[in-house]
Amino acid sequence: MKVRELMTRRVLSIGPEAPIKDVAKILVQNRISGLPVCDIAGHVLGVISEGDILYKEHDPTEGSRGGLLAWMSNSTSRYPGYTKSRALAVRSAMTAPALTIAPYQSVSDAARLMAKHGVNRLPVVKDDKLVGIITRADLVRAFTRTDSEIEREIDEDVLERTLWIEADRVEVEVADGVVRLHGTLHTRSDVELLCRLVARVPGVSSVESTVRWQIDDTTRRGRRELERPLT
Repeated sequence: MKVRELMTRRVLSIGPEAPIKDVAKILVQNRISGLPVCDIAGHVLGVISEGDILYKEHDPTEGSRGGLLAWMSNSTSRYPGYTKSRALAVRSAMTAPALTIAPYQSVSDAARLMAKHGVNRLPVVKDDKLVGIITRADLVRAFTRTDSEIEREIDEDVLERTLWIEADRVEVEVADGVVRLHGTLHTRSDVELLCRLVARVPGVSSVESTVRWQIDDTTRRGRRELERPLT
């Protein structure tokens, strides 16, 4: 499943010179937790979230080693919350550069980026311009798909488009998110790659495979067999 299939296309955004109070109003009125910050051409400059605004209520010296004296004697750049706590406009409070994703990337890529960087949303960018946004809630929604939808994606996207495997080589069964694979492929590496890709399909809870291989290309003997010229 690709990001473009889950993303929200009508995206609220805000300019870098907008007042912080405007951001707070938009977040509250629309019940969202963050906004992409874009220039007049639609290029994403950053993201501003509830967390950025909360610095306005936070003492920048709190939690810093040495307290107030250490803060006064060191550069404020050592305390990134200081600038945000004093910000009046979006430009000074936003998190930049923004972490973005392309619409053709997979939902698994989006989940991995969000988990790795601890963010709740990713602006979706095409040709350097904002075209949508995908959130953690969108990713969770992907796991409510039916078994038939999951099976169709495995058949069409994983087997046919990605691995170029004929439909009759592998049988796919899906029940309550559990995928069972049966069949035979050419190499052990093909089988292992298939299982990894299927496990990454949104909605799949586990993969059970009885797919066999004709050649174990992880062994020296198997590799020699693959290198043998066809007669």
